[in-house]
Amino acid sequence: MAKQSKRFRNALKVADLTKEYSLKEAVEVLARFPKAKFDETVELAFRLGVDPTQGDQMVRGTTPLPNGSGKKVRVLVFTDDPAAALAAGADVAGLKDILAKINEGWLDFDVAVATTAAMKEVRAAARVLGPKGLMPNPKSGTVTDNIAQAIKEVKAGRVEFKMDKAANLGVPVGKRSFTNEQILENAAAVIQAVGKSKPASLKGRFILSATLSSSMSPGIALASGEYSKF
Repeated sequence: MAKQSKRFRNALKVADLTKEYSLKEAVEVLARFPKAKFDETVELAFRLGVDPTQGDQMVRGTTPLPNGSGKKVRVLVFTDDPAAALAAGADVAGLKDILAKINEGWLDFDVAVATTAAMKEVRAAARVLGPKGLMPNPKSGTVTDNIAQAIKEVKAGRVEFKMDKAANLGVPVGKRSFTNEQILENAAAVIQAVGKSKPASLKGRFILSATLSSSMSPGIALASGEYSKF
């Protein structure tokens, strides 16, 4: 904790954290913050003006990142043709054998993709996969019969986002090792994608606030002009 406190104090020397910054300025400020000993994930956090108790105001979606996520993504494919999925770049593929492993506690993957036909059996594992955010879903493009395309998109750095029960949303936009331009482009793409996911039933402001940070840094508040049109 002492090291974090020192890092936080050093960050305060770099920027006025009571201010709001343009996205470009926020990225530049973040680059000047002290770095951790590992390659931190950079994230955009949003506070949304939706009612999380209303089913028609649930916010979720996916977006490709122009410069990738910087993370090696392990992809599992539920399919009756595992050979084709593995040839297309899947790390693990199968159906009944994989479901049996999952029911025994195995979850050594980051994203699960499933064919339409396989979902009939995959739904039996929903109680295990759902709470972990690993359940394939048509809305996120992970239930599809174009498995090769889905694997390519996920591996290239497509990120999925889903609002929590308090109407907050966190989306990774890269790594501290990225250039400012790479983080800026990725963050701009995420703001657009989240903005376009505004529920049709919402009448007021959608994005109430947005903050840029890395794993070990304080948050940098973005000026409302960066997202006020949503």
